[in-house]
Amino acid sequence: MASAPHISILGGGAGGLAVGYYARKAGRPFAIYEAAGRPGGNCVTLRHEDFLFDSGAHRFHDKDPEVTRDLKSLLGGDLKQIEVPSHIFYDGKYTDFPLSPLNLVLSLGPVAFTRAGFEVLRSRLAPAREHEDFLSFALSTYGRTIASRFLLNYSEKLWGQPCDQLSLNVAGKRMKGLTLKTFIKEALLGGKAKTAHLDGAFYYPKGGFGTIAERLSDFCGEENIRLNARIKKIEHDGKRITALEPGGDVDEVVSTLPLDQFIKMLGPAPPKEIQKLATDLRYRHMVLVALFLEKESVTDSATVYFPESRFPFTRVYEPRNRHPDMSPKGKTSLVAEIPCHKEDSHWAMEDDRLVRTVLSHLMKIGWIKESEVASAKVVRMQYAYPVLELGFEDKIDSIFKYLSRFENLRLSGRNGRFLYSHVHDMLIFARDIVAGYA
Repeated sequence: MASAPHISILGGGAGGLAVGYYARKAGRPFAIYEAAGRPGGNCVTLRHEDFLFDSGAHRFHDKDPEVTRDLKSLLGGDLKQIEVPSHIFYDGKYTDFPLSPLNLVLSLGPVAFTRAGFEVLRSRLAPAREHEDFLSFALSTYGRTIASRFLLNYSEKLWGQPCDQLSLNVAGKRMKGLTLKTFIKEALLGGKAKTAHLDGAFYYPKGGFGTIAERLSDFCGEENIRLNARIKKIEHDGKRITALEPGGDVDEVVSTLPLDQFIKMLGPAPPKEIQKLATDLRYRHMVLVALFLEKESVTDSATVYFPESRFPFTRVYEPRNRHPDMSPKGKTSLVAEIPCHKEDSHWAMEDDRLVRTVLSHLMKIGWIKESEVASAKVVRMQYAYPVLELGFEDKIDSIFKYLSRFENLRLSGRNGRFLYSHVHDMLIFARDIVAGYA
């Protein structure tokens, strides 16, 4: 394997580290170029005094047996299966997430639930039709009662776009359990059927979700990771990527960089229309507001989602519900996520004002008292995820078609592929890319 082509990996986040992990497992030479002074990118666990919290309400789901085995091998006994459900907070009530018909009876009331049930029934019996946007999909699939309460406002807050301007791809699979079958089954069997489609079980590592990136980095080896190595130029001859600055000549290249950045770095520059398409791509950024509390517990949820527009945050999670070591004994913390664009007011807002805003909302719903807040921390993250707005597929297809001329280039990662993907996806992408070099 000594003569195997060298792989230059652009970006040392979870996506890039995953490629390095599988490259090392396969005995292939590689180097990871990371602009920051640490690996991990947005997959990181942060520390504040004796508290730990992640850069988001992350968790690992067993979607591919092989990559799950690889992760278990990498983390050993530090990766545990957690059984903690998530909930939606709406109109002062908690509803299971993903949505459970049985629980909807309690949160909607019998009249609204009956109306919602007929809407779901009507949508399932109606002739199948193609949907042009997420709004029409949500209304047709779940009915107006459920969609308006739990999907539409939340999606607009998350993506920063009206739902009729969002692609169908934002739907994902998180609500796949809400079917006509589950409505009927839970009505007949009650609680015995309730948990069959819920995702309360997931894997989580001791030390926080960032431990995954740390272990991937350790496996890759310090000698193979170039920190503070921001790529400034990507040279090509029209058929192959030939060199990096810094980095020099290359054999094979895997990029996890945001597509707009990658296109800007290419030299010679791509055609103007490709540059314009890349510039038009939008990415959502994230502001985290963490509150560190002098109390033992606040919720029993892994994550609580807030679809109502009156809340600036989309979800709040309590780190110690994932692992008790995330907070000192007798104390806990809450982390609120506020998605935004850089031009939005929350991105530029002063930290103290952000903290006061989040705190006031959590006090109003009775979660905490101001006297229980010992300290707070605000963290801003760029390129949290790509915005899947209506028509983005055509833009991406054109960019990918242009990039396909470079025979030694592969794309991976959430921003490199412009997908709303997760860590298990990063591992799958990386495994398949490295296997393709055989």
